[in-house]
Amino acid sequence: MKVAVFCGSSLGHSKVYERAVAELGAFFAENGIEVVYGGGHVGLMGVIANAVLAAGGKVTGVIPTHLEQREIAHPSLTELHVVTDMHERKAKMADLADAFVALPGGVGTLEEIFEVYTWAQIGLHKKPCAFYNVDGYYDLMFEMIVSMHREGFVKKPYVDMLIKESQPDGLLRAFEDYVAPQEKWNS
Repeated sequence: MKVAVFCGSSLGHSKVYERAVAELGAFFAENGIEVVYGGGHVGLMGVIANAVLAAGGKVTGVIPTHLEQREIAHPSLTELHVVTDMHERKAKMADLADAFVALPGGVGTLEEIFEVYTWAQIGLHKKPCAFYNVDGYYDLMFEMIVSMHREGFVKKPYVDMLIKESQPDGLLRAFEDYVAPQEKWNS
C-alpha cells in the first residue's frame, strides 16, 4: 500500500506533533506501507520521510521545480519526482497513492486533503481519505464538516466517509476496511 501524506512544512509549536508523526512513519515502514509526500526535508514533511527511511521503508517525493531549486528537496528519498508546478504535484501524488492522510499542517495541507476528498465525492477515485487527529488537532474542522451537513451542503455519506484516527494501528485498519460511498451524482 502507498499512502499519500499531506502535512506541514513547519513543526508546529508542540513537540507532540513531531513525536506522533515520527511514530506513524516508523509504523508505516514496519507494516510495509510506502509513503508518497511533497518531497521536502523541512517541518513535519521531513519528520515523516526520515522516520520511514530510518525504519527501512520507502518514500517517494513529488516536488515542484520552484521548491526543489530552493534546496527544500529531501536528499535521501527512495525516489524523487520533480514536476512543473503544484497542480502536477497533486495529480502525481494522487496517481501514486492508494490512500490519503492529512497530518497536522496549515492551509496547504487542508487544500490538498480537501481536493482528494472532493474527488472521492464526485467519483474520480474510490480511495480512503483520512485525518490523523494528533492531540485533537482537527476537532474544530470536524465540527465544521458536521455543520456543513446540518446546513444541507454535505450529505451524510460524505461526512461519514472521512477517516478520523489518532493511532497508527487504527488508521491502518480504517484504510483496510474502507468502502467508498456512492459517488455524489449517482446518489
